Amino acid sequence: MAIMSAALPAPLAGGQHRRPIITAAIELTARSGWQAVTMARLAEVVGVSRQTVYNEIGSKAALAEAMVAHELDRFLTVVGAAFDRHGDDLVEAIHDAVRAVLELADDNTLLRAIASATHGTAPELLPLLTTGAGTLLAQAKTMLAARVAAYRPPLTEEQVAVVIDLVVRAVLSHVMQPSDTPARTADALAWVAARVLGVAATPPLRHR
Repeated sequence: MAIMSAALPAPLAGGQHRRPIITAAIELTARSGWQAVTMARLAEVVGVSRQTVYNEIGSKAALAEAMVAHELDRFLTVVGAAFDRHGDDLVEAIHDAVRAVLELADDNTLLRAIASATHGTAPELLPLLTTGAGTLLAQAKTMLAARVAAYRPPLTEEQVAVVIDLVVRAVLSHVMQPSDTPARTADALAWVAARVLGVAATPPLRHR
């Protein structure tokens, strides 16, 4: 199985055609499958030459990484916005962030395409969420550790890392296989975080 490079490429790096190419690749993958994505097809969709696609992206493996980096950036953006909205309440920030991520994932074309790989339609794309999962988790947890530290929680750095790992893995599990609505899942994870932090969730289990 292919392994993602240690550092995912920045989704907005490159020339003016890079983002349209990545967006077209995501939409084409969702609509027709990863096997239908070729440099020639992308060139036709975007309205550029095939050489331009190669110049902006490189190989198909690099394209897959760029697609995942693009979507990861979208998720981290909504997480950051949630923390910005609740600068004085860590539990509410966690609740808002979890709900925002799950709602975004509910209509995420790339994640649906990758999920379909488990049914044999795009097996070459699945490693991006398996062997490459460590890179994605590391980026998400690094960003969250910095945001959570600003609240000065009553935990050691190691304990904070454990809480973040728990929440991130739980969210990823619900992204791939939801067991409840985004609101209820966010509610439950915020309640767990509140108990770990030793503070009251206000209100407790609001969507039950």
